Amino acid sequence: MDSLKLLALDAEDLSVVSAHLQDAVFKTDGLSYDARHHVFSVVVNRFVWETAAGRRKAFERRRAVVAFKRVNAVRSLGIDRKDAGAVLSLLAVNFAQKDDGPDGTLELVLSGNASIMLDVECVEVQLADTGGAWETSLKPRHPAV
Repeated sequence: MDSLKLLALDAEDLSVVSAHLQDAVFKTDGLSYDARHHVFSVVVNRFVWETAAGRRKAFERRRAVVAFKRVNAVRSLGIDRKDAGAVLSLLAVNFAQKDDGPDGTLELVLSGNASIMLDVECVEVQLADTGGAWETSLKPRHPAV
């Protein structure tokens, strides 16, 4: 499979990026905010959902970088930044638009009732695989709702 590269410029695009990031895992030391350039980035090991259908034993993960641009502020809940070994699991990326403008809040919804909120001027998110895939026997499972 070729490396994935996606760009989201609106909520519809963001839903595609969010689907590809579902069950991505990362450590707190993979989080970075460059306030000068207004970029928040996360280095993740994403589960490769696009090749998982029909497989029963071997699945894949890939290293990827997600860059959120035009970020003015970052807040988090339920994350201990001092615990560099803590593994966080990303469930979804949502956007809540503020009033009628393009600005709003991007929320990275994490397992364990944790989240990262990014106040943004507009939706501008890039997802890019940065390395080859490796095999995993574990497929993320979600309880039925």
